[in-house]
Amino acid sequence: MGRPANASEAGPEGRCIPMIQLSHVSKTYNGRVKAVDDISLDIRPGEIFGFLGPNGAGKTTTLRMITGILDADEGTITVAGHDIRKEPLAAKRSFGFVPDDPNVFLRLKGLEYLAFLGDIHGVPTDLRRERIASMAARFSMTEALGDRIQSYSHGMRQKIVLMGALLHDPAVWILDEPLTGLDPRSAFSLKARMREHADAGRTVFFSTHVLDVAEKVCDRVAIIDRGRILFCGSIAEMRDHFASQSSLESMFLELTAESESE
Repeated sequence: MGRPANASEAGPEGRCIPMIQLSHVSKTYNGRVKAVDDISLDIRPGEIFGFLGPNGAGKTTTLRMITGILDADEGTITVAGHDIRKEPLAAKRSFGFVPDDPNVFLRLKGLEYLAFLGDIHGVPTDLRRERIASMAARFSMTEALGDRIQSYSHGMRQKIVLMGALLHDPAVWILDEPLTGLDPRSAFSLKARMREHADAGRTVFFSTHVLDVAEKVCDRVAIIDRGRILFCGSIAEMRDHFASQSSLESMFLELTAESESE
């Protein structure tokens, strides 16, 4: 389960204030397709929260509304206590976002891209240099920083986008399928960083199709299908719900099968 909140993240009588909060959020495309249907979630400080669902379930739409890329039709969304609609700059300063498509600024060199993001977030030059060197070593990207991003493989593009998203050391990480395309060593390194980040009382919210990863690294998960939340809680709570010792994969398949039959 999630780690205790820092003092600054606790409300009256130690109540934990969510780092990401969605309240009755909905999104419809073309006036017909309800991609997200009245969902509510509280993502706590100190936890890795996995967002699971089949293709087209509403995961990416939800993440894009949290980050302000899309506007919700209904409901409210706050990040680090800031309403994404009313206080967009304050909300966006608090998170780093990795989209599902890493094909960004392809004509820039890796180092130029990181310098650009460092300027946007006001990261001091010396601190920026230190963080870039550390992340580049961790993700085996040191030798590639002088090359243009268009020459990178998919996995290398994923890594440079990750580095850019984490450069300003945000309290909240929002990651859309972050392990896609990563080599095993880099995937292991990212999972370790996610755990370190959450253990420091901060928050990781990520979508994934890799159920084994979610089962091993997440403190809690939510399963979404056809725009609706089918379950939210720990893996142990899900097992209690099913009164079995099933794997996350079998429980996920059973839940989504029930949704399709409705």
